[in-house]
Amino acid sequence: MDESLLRTLTPQVIGILVRRGADFAAAEDAVQDGLLDALRVWPDDPPRDPKGWLVTVAWRRFLDSRRAADARREREQAVDAEPAPDQVGDVDDTLQLYFLCAHPSLTPASAVALTLRAVGGLTTGQIAEAYLVPEATMAQRISRAKRTIADVRLDLPGDLATVLRVLYLVFNEGYSGEVDLAAEAIRLTRQLAQLSDDPEVHGLLALMVLHHARRSARMTADGQLVPLAEQDRRRWDTAAIAEGVALLQGALARDQVGEYQAQAAIAALHADARTAGETDWVQIAEWYDELVALTDNPIVRLNRAVAIGQADGPRAGLAAIVELDPALPRYAAVAAHLHEHDGDLTGAARLYAQAADRATSQAERTHLQRQAARLGALDRKDQ
Repeated sequence: MDESLLRTLTPQVIGILVRRGADFAAAEDAVQDGLLDALRVWPDDPPRDPKGWLVTVAWRRFLDSRRAADARREREQAVDAEPAPDQVGDVDDTLQLYFLCAHPSLTPASAVALTLRAVGGLTTGQIAEAYLVPEATMAQRISRAKRTIADVRLDLPGDLATVLRVLYLVFNEGYSGEVDLAAEAIRLTRQLAQLSDDPEVHGLLALMVLHHARRSARMTADGQLVPLAEQDRRRWDTAAIAEGVALLQGALARDQVGEYQAQAAIAALHADARTAGETDWVQIAEWYDELVALTDNPIVRLNRAVAIGQADGPRAGLAAIVELDPALPRYAAVAAHLHEHDGDLTGAARLYAQAADRATSQAERTHLQRQAARLGALDRKDQ
């Protein structure tokens, strides 16, 4: 059984059912039932037209459900004219389904879950495992999301920026549970890139691929976080880096720079350096200037301060964070890094300890605690 084929077909078939008049929730349920039938039947009797077979079975499931619920006679009459499998056609509604799942009426968490279920083809159990929550909790989240968009028409224009944010949220969840969400986000974004020529889609894909290329060097065997400057660059995936750079170059050639292309350019500059000492921090700082102009995001300004601290010295970096809110995520860690490089070991140790208290993952917390302990020991030794 080709699970990748089923994942590809899932959003296409849901889209077909929605265009025929099914609401999203009913269409998604019918397709899930059809997938279960496919898993049972296809190994012994594979269809010549998998998409047509799945459309036919899912549509029958939808009709059965409607009849059982005593649906309106008009709708039932309209849908009874079932097309043959070879009349399904080549229309691909996957892109519209992305927009539907990233509808602005949904919370980011619900949009992510619905995208993984409807477009990614993951089961509720797999999504729950990836997010480390009970399956019942995830089922409720997905059900609420489906109810929210039940009456939204599939042919309405969607917001591509919202879709990209949802995919980036999926990617940033990282690697946990049964499903590698970062790899799944890349798979979904590749799918979107095949359907859209928007340079920001390709910029996001480049960004994900470039970050993912460093995956094997990010953690030690015992689960400790390895900072970028200390990673063994021989373990980076050079083929993925080459792909990411090529994707980025193609996007930038369109001369429509967006935030994901700017972030990908920064990631590419890191990937291009053979050693941490050879990193082109001046260019990275310039790209952060571009990113600030595009987003005016305080987190971007915080990261820009790190680049300025490397390019122009730690005091320039410290000056760049003066106007930022100390409550920002990672503010204390950035300030600690800059104070350490400016020679203030006492202040840096205190800030690393603060950052550890605010860390959202155990690996990050342990790393920051080690940094605080290391500087505390050095400071005591110098006294």
